[in-house]
Amino acid sequence: MPPGKDIPKDIVQRDRVFYGRRRGRRLRAGMEALLEERLPELLVELPGTPDAMLDPRTLFPPETRGIWLEIGFGGGEHLAAQAEANPDVGFIGSEPFMNGVASLLRHCEDRGLSNVRIYPDDVRDLLAVLPDGCLDRIAVLFADPWPKKRHHPRRIIQHGTIADFHRLLKPGGELRLATDDMGYLRWMLARATAHRGFRWLARGPQDWRLRPEDWPETRYEAKARAQGRQPAFMRFERLDTGG
Repeated sequence: MPPGKDIPKDIVQRDRVFYGRRRGRRLRAGMEALLEERLPELLVELPGTPDAMLDPRTLFPPETRGIWLEIGFGGGEHLAAQAEANPDVGFIGSEPFMNGVASLLRHCEDRGLSNVRIYPDDVRDLLAVLPDGCLDRIAVLFADPWPKKRHHPRRIIQHGTIADFHRLLKPGGELRLATDDMGYLRWMLARATAHRGFRWLARGPQDWRLRPEDWPETRYEAKARAQGRQPAFMRFERLDTGG
């Protein structure tokens, strides 16, 4: 998730405020056209009636073997690479930053991807309407760390969202978290390990210092390394018990 500078006053979801930018630099005409022409075809829409749920499997062909959700996909390079490598998996990407949405649409066009759907808004509203145990993997990679202490409530990883992830993942499902901010690393690790329903899969330092082979690099990881910061990669298994 790219860092937000301006906080729009009118972006309010239920009792929450969305903090961040919706737009960055002006998009080229071709990218704007992708938003207008391709986004409606891939758009994930919330149910129109109160208390209704959205079964994500209905967004993909019946033979789809699993559903993976990436929260804050940034420029979409990781999601697109995963979708290309796993054509039998349905991918839902959530990203409120419209420049990032346009970038993912470009990747989908260039790679001919048909197994990607996009929710271009605050992911918490999507999580609220998904049924229990509907996801096989959730990834939150290089989310905005909101480093100032007074901004910590804006972080996407909270005890509540970890509980949401546990509810949505199938037993044996995987939660992947990555960051290059050591303060946020400690924050995420404390919240994920505090939940009895998750097991951290690391057995030694190399298990979180090295990115797994099936985990494509993101532009934020490359930027962090170029600036001398060491990213951390965490994998958690959703257990069959625990609350």
